[in-house]
Amino acid sequence: MVVLAASVISKSGKALVSRQFVDMSRIRIEGYLAAFPKLVGTGKQHTYVETENVRYVYQPIESLYLLLVTNKQSNIVEDLETLMLLSKLVAEYCYSPDEEGIGKMAFEILFAFDEVISLGHREDVTIAQVKQFCEMESHEERLHKLVLQSKINETKDLMKKKASEIDKSKLEKNRTEKGGFRPLQSMGSTGFGSDTGISSNTGGFGSGSGFGLGTEIDSTTSKSKGRPAVSAVAPSKGLGMQLGKTQKTNQFLESLKAEGEVIVEDVRPIIGSKPAAPPPSDPVTLTVEEKLNVTLKQDGGIKNFDLQGTLSLQILNQDDAFIQIEIETGGHPGILFKTHPNINKELFSNDNILGLKDPSRPFPTGQASDGVGLLKWRIQVADESLVPFSINCWPSVSGNQTYVNLEYEVPQGFNLQNVVISVPLPALRDPPNVQQIDGEWRYDARRSLLEWSIDLIDNSNRSGAMEFIIPAVDPANLFPISVQFSSSTTFCDLKVLNILPTKGGNPPKFSQRKLLTTENYQVV
Repeated sequence: MVVLAASVISKSGKALVSRQFVDMSRIRIEGYLAAFPKLVGTGKQHTYVETENVRYVYQPIESLYLLLVTNKQSNIVEDLETLMLLSKLVAEYCYSPDEEGIGKMAFEILFAFDEVISLGHREDVTIAQVKQFCEMESHEERLHKLVLQSKINETKDLMKKKASEIDKSKLEKNRTEKGGFRPLQSMGSTGFGSDTGISSNTGGFGSGSGFGLGTEIDSTTSKSKGRPAVSAVAPSKGLGMQLGKTQKTNQFLESLKAEGEVIVEDVRPIIGSKPAAPPPSDPVTLTVEEKLNVTLKQDGGIKNFDLQGTLSLQILNQDDAFIQIEIETGGHPGILFKTHPNINKELFSNDNILGLKDPSRPFPTGQASDGVGLLKWRIQVADESLVPFSINCWPSVSGNQTYVNLEYEVPQGFNLQNVVISVPLPALRDPPNVQQIDGEWRYDARRSLLEWSIDLIDNSNRSGAMEFIIPAVDPANLFPISVQFSSSTTFCDLKVLNILPTKGGNPPKFSQRKLLTTENYQVV
């Protein structure tokens, strides 16, 4: 198999992203890409087109094409597998599969293509490995930096300790010199004032010579005022606390070295967590976000279905805040809408326009992470046909072992990302024996959970199964099963049609985002 180029093009043949893996001129690859739309027929189910010189293997992505240009001697089965992997990577890195979204994430997509294809040949990698390679994170490098920083801290502490010892030795030397010469100056011709002072200080016969005790006290008082002796001692207290802290840091680093893998497992991000939305780049950004709370019964049926959605607004500049938003709702009969108190309810009910009660006032501006909520909606029904992800668990006990079969199914219309199915298990000495799986698995011994993860569920894998074996256990202990996922498809098919300036002029550019996440999704 030799892949000449991997490209993302528009329906008209315009190249948005293209990566060549062999020596090829720009005119030649542009000619190949421009000729492709003319070769694709309408109503055909094929995913490849052949010409005299090359073969096109393609996959539609909404209004775009993901295209592989290969030679005619390549293995088309491997080409299709490569195309499927690249399509999942494009969906992983690109938030919205349109020309603007591809342009924003062009370099990330190119780097991912380079990890999958090298010199025209596919590398044996998975999506998780490609993401790890592109992030270029290294546990060894992080550990090396920690050790290096600890050595720097130890050197600084040693330097402070040495500096404190030098200051103390200088202070003792000054005390000795001043203690020897001051009595000589006060006594004049008598050379035994020093001995007298010392004797009176130790409780000898200072009272008989009177002046010895008074001279020593004056000397000590003058030294306290003239030279800050207390400040010389103070660093030793601070130094003692710093040494204790360094010792704890060293113990932590030693444990980090001994249990490196455990440390990596603890600090790794939680699988299936809500993806962080990129910061807004357009003047106006509207985000549709829905959260699912679903409880399914293990023997079939639905116990609870609660969906809550919000439409939030983010505006970067004050000049673009004098607007109204024209929307189109999906018309779902079970959705109940509720507007913000400052929104004109009559305008929304009659014309589906979201605007402030006072049109002369602007919307709030700034890049707050959640934006300003304009509209809320909720669906509370017990309709099993609305469930976007169903899962069946079939445990069976045979002898001293339990065979567990899991099966998931996703209806048409929903493409799910970062799917994680968490099955609680009893405390095991060894990880479960996974016999067959569509996706990847991980056993968390600390929480006694088996996590089944699928990066992307689309038309190619609407259903999947997993089979594993554990020691004999009560089937009731395998519940509740928790599910986490996210999707760019929402139940309320809300669309932003237009932005209407209230003060006239051209409407500002806007973008719309959609996100569906799970808050609590269980099978009990």
